[in-house]
Amino acid sequence: MILSDYGTIPTFENLPGIPARVTAQHKERYELVCEQGETCARLKTKEYYWGTELFPTVGDYVMLNYVADGDSQILSTLPRRTCFSRREPGPVPRDQAVAANFDYVFILQSLNQDFNPARLERYLTLAWQSGATPVVLLTKADLAPSYGEYLARAKRSAPGVEVHAVSARTGFGLEGLTPWLQPGKTLVFLGSSGVGKSSLVNALAGKEIMGVGGIREQDGRGRHTTTHRQLLRLDSGVLIIDTPGMRELGMAAAEEGLADAFSDVEQYLGRCRFSDCSHTREPGCAIRAAIAGGELDHARWERYRKLNAEAEDREELLRRKHDWSKAIAKANKQRKRDIGDDSR
Repeated sequence: MILSDYGTIPTFENLPGIPARVTAQHKERYELVCEQGETCARLKTKEYYWGTELFPTVGDYVMLNYVADGDSQILSTLPRRTCFSRREPGPVPRDQAVAANFDYVFILQSLNQDFNPARLERYLTLAWQSGATPVVLLTKADLAPSYGEYLARAKRSAPGVEVHAVSARTGFGLEGLTPWLQPGKTLVFLGSSGVGKSSLVNALAGKEIMGVGGIREQDGRGRHTTTHRQLLRLDSGVLIIDTPGMRELGMAAAEEGLADAFSDVEQYLGRCRFSDCSHTREPGCAIRAAIAGGELDHARWERYRKLNAEAEDREELLRRKHDWSKAIAKANKQRKRDIGDDSR
């Protein structure tokens, strides 16, 4: 097996072990590929549970202590080029990586009840924030022959982003995805259940490699068919990361993603008469003037405000977490000093 068939390998000079890429993640076990072939591995306890190593996720490159006849051991996680993360539940918030080292994000919305500009803008913000290039796919085009209005609305919500209408069932529009379907390139699919992610993977593979879930008639929504995170390699050499729970991604530190996803909105910021303009009633407000003049859609501005407020709340939460961790470390250090003084 040639590891380079699974993407560009990061630099790893002077690190112990051999390079490998994570292809699936289970509760405490990982599936990987390396030059020796496929293997399963567990984390080295000292480095991960008591050290500072980032817990690996699907798509990560790691250094591996390879064992031929048993579980190998993951020694370290190599630096990531791109990453999606979500907030783990619990009393202390922590970001958990769910996919890493991908080149493109295919954002899927189907041409039925699933089409939602607000959700599309959220996904675009997260895609830009990840460091990868987003591409919008409007799926199930065979169910909506008159999809021109959907296409126009999607383009308004995704300035500067390629938007394509496709059908996994008929193959319509798939040829337009060729620029992104290159050997060694890794894609992530982002979209709600029922938008046709599994069907599209099967269409791109030219065979059925993923199960397809049904659609509920009452709301047009689907059921998740992915039960664990995995990286698939198609015969064409294209790599696809499929992961459940991507709808739970939060707006963690998404300032850069917002700037890219809402570049048409942010061009007006800083142009108001007053630097502390609230964009509600002050004279000389560039935002209100743009809305009144038809240059900026009011609904899009409101969606931007909502996402921006969510991102700021998240930043405050992370700051509090950092301060809490520093306080705990300081208290533990003082406690050790006190114990040392008492023992004298």
